[in-house]
Parts: sequence; C-alpha cells; structure tokens
Amino acid sequence: MTTDIAEQFRPVAPPYVIEDAYTEDQRQRIFKVVRENAPWPLILAENFKSPEEVIATTGGIIPEGVTLTWDMILQGNGTFRGYIARQGVCFYPELNDCYYNSRFLEIARNYWGAQYAEPETFLINIQGPTPIGGPPHLDGVVFRGMTMENTPLWLLLTMAKSRMFDHWRSKKMQVTGWYYKGNIGGGFNYWPDGPRGEPKQITSPMWGRAVVAENEMMFHHAQATGPVAMRRVSGLDISSVMAPDPAVEGGWRIETNGTITKQIPANEMRLLVHWGARVFMDMADLKRTFDHSDDITQDQALNMLTDEVRRRGVTFEMPTDPLTDRKFIGMLSQVFAVNGPANIPADVDDVVAA
Repeated sequence: MTTDIAEQFRPVAPPYVIEDAYTEDQRQRIFKVVRENAPWPLILAENFKSPEEVIATTGGIIPEGVTLTWDMILQGNGTFRGYIARQGVCFYPELNDCYYNSRFLEIARNYWGAQYAEPETFLINIQGPTPIGGPPHLDGVVFRGMTMENTPLWLLLTMAKSRMFDHWRSKKMQVTGWYYKGNIGGGFNYWPDGPRGEPKQITSPMWGRAVVAENEMMFHHAQATGPVAMRRVSGLDISSVMAPDPAVEGGWRIETNGTITKQIPANEMRLLVHWGARVFMDMADLKRTFDHSDDITQDQALNMLTDEVRRRGVTFEMPTDPLTDRKFIGMLSQVFAVNGPANIPADVDDVVAA
C-alpha cells in the first residue's frame, strides 16, 4: 500500500534483550516436552488453508493470472510449530511455571505501563538449517471479539494492516527466546523504528537469550540458519513433519508421507520459545474485554473491509464463503498490502561465519 501506513508499524516501546529467559531446569523440561510430543507440523500447515492466506499474512504480490501452489510458498524451507498453551490453558502441566510466569507477567505490565496482564499464547518453532525466514512479517493480532480461536489468521492480519480496526485491537507483547548452539546465522532481524528504519540484529549463538517486544506492530524475521548446503529440504510438502531421530542422540528428522527427507544433528537444531501476553491498561480496559461490551464481529469486519475496497474503486464478487475463498482472500491481500522492509541484512554463510 503506502509508506505512511507502513511507517505506523512500530512497537509501543523499544524492544530489549534479556538473558537466561528460562532457568536451566525450565529449559530441560521444555526440551523434554518438545521431544516427547513430536511430531510437529509445519507452521504453514498449522495456520493456513491455502497459499493465498499466507500471502495475506506475510505480504507479497500475486501476479495477475498466477495460481499459487504450496511448492511456490515452501521452496524447501521448513519451520515447524507446536503449541504449549493457548488462551490461558497450559497443555502440559509440567510447564505451568513457564506459562503462568510471574517474571514475564511483570515484564509485560512494565513494557506497556499497564496494570494487568494475562498469559496468552505459548508456542515453539523448531527447525534445522533453513534459508532466511521469509519476508519480514508481523505476528498475529487479535481484537476484542475476534481472536485466533474464532477467526482465520489471514483475516486478523489483513485487519491489522488496514489500520481500520485499532479501536478493537488487543494490546499484546511477547518474550521470544532462542536455543541454538550453531554459529552460522540463526539470529533475529527486526525493525523497531519502522520498516524504513535501520534493522537491528540479535546474533547467534543464542542459548536462553530473548527479546521483549510488541511483535504485532514490528516487522521481524529469522536469519538464515546453519550450513548453506543443508538449508534446503528436498521433498518437503505441506504434510511434512519434524520428529526426533531415534538413530541419533539429540538429533531430529523431517518426514514426508512416511519418508525421511532430512536428518538434523543436535547442534544444528534451532528452537524458538515464544511466550505472549495480553495486557490491560486499567480495570476499565480489562472489563471491556471480558464483558464483551465493545466487541467486533466477523461480519462487521468483512463489511468494513469490502466497503473500503469498493471505495477504492476495486471491483469484485462477494463469495458465499469469504473466509476460505482463495480469489477473495488474494484480492484483499493485495488491496491492503503493506510495504515491509527492503533493507534486509545479508545472509550469514559458512565462509563469513568461519
């Protein structure tokens, strides 16, 4: 869309780094849960039903006449996801102290200058060597009445990018930590001063290092990770999963339709641990959320978006199922596209790392 809209995407406060986000005991328990509850699906399989939904979320141009496929999106780049907790419920009681984390809740309140906070999403991303983590993107936004529990992620991100729904947008923040012992890439690029500002970087090795930020309003992405020759996964498709490799201590492997397509040594495994909270500035803010006195509905949101599309002179046919119609989703993704960062730091390769 326009630069002035893109420039509005800045976190509410400057991000900052903390070390030892989790104790060694907590880390060991997190790792144990991750290994014992695998396999884990691709992030794309977890969150999206079509390639058009991915573009609506991450950004990008769909050339006229092109029908997207999963191969176009994946390009041999596999990052996998698992949820440890959602919406206030921890799925693994042995990690209750990690999720209902008094230290992180205090960080969340202080980051916003708010009186109250509640834990929201707690997830892991796991990968081996991979290319750069897609274009810089924004994390999933939620609104009063519309969350990831009742609304597709693509619609939530389209609403966020339009900046038409800020009145209903929930206040959020994250503590995003990493465990990666490799020394080739594997870091984190982020744009706290807007997408035209200079990027900042957190570099590897990262063992318990985390960044505190509002990722819904800050473009960011993972750096390329691991030896260049290992970064592409042949045979990867949307059904691929990542699981422990029983033949290698601490190792992992990627499987596609029962076929092992990649083996990953323990020292090239990169684990992201993402803890997120919703915050409430005061009791009135909290009550407004939980008594649902000022919610927005999917119908209201779609009507506002399509009215704006018509106002801009774009013609379209309203589908019978707008939440899954690929053509409609692709159209909205282009109308409300935001120009993300173009000044992306160069990948770290084996030679530079050496």
